[in-house]
Amino acid sequence: MAERDNRRGPRRDRDETPEFADRLVAINRVSKTVKGGKRFGFAALVVVGDQKGRVGFGKGKAKEVPEAIRKATEQAKRQMVRVPLKEGRTLHHDMAGRHGAGKVVMRTAPEGTGIIAGGPMRAVFEMLGVKDVVSKSIGSQNPYNMIRATLNGLQKEQSPRSVAQRRGKKVADILPKRDEAPAAAEAEA
Repeated sequence: MAERDNRRGPRRDRDETPEFADRLVAINRVSKTVKGGKRFGFAALVVVGDQKGRVGFGKGKAKEVPEAIRKATEQAKRQMVRVPLKEGRTLHHDMAGRHGAGKVVMRTAPEGTGIIAGGPMRAVFEMLGVKDVVSKSIGSQNPYNMIRATLNGLQKEQSPRSVAQRRGKKVADILPKRDEAPAAAEAEA
């Protein structure tokens, strides 16, 4: 009997704490003009992530708001991408992303900085699990393009481990040594 309770326990916990967190970024009322007048619907933009390095976005349209959000959430879960994080809190290096007229610049930040980002970008970083980042959106303020540009930049990110593996070296060979960096600067002066 106790064995059966143990099997049911974790399943109940999984239902209570969902694997993914989601954030509604934008909701838009759209209309279709038909012979008798206008038919209104809703378009939703949702960002979903596990807050441990995976994030995705989706959009959904329906006659009712909850249905549009549900469709967007399902699409976001299907389109998730993995992003390597430095110490589980920030980006490995600075990068820029672009989609259409939307451009974003993302920079790694020291601990305690927090998320310095505008609306849609903030949602992406929170769902990704980034704690410290400085970012700026340049160009289009359209939330769809801002999210796509942010994900475009995040997909360019490479961890030192992946670079070392691709080049056939050790991670220590790729990362600059802390003691040698000041010594090299003094030698040049």
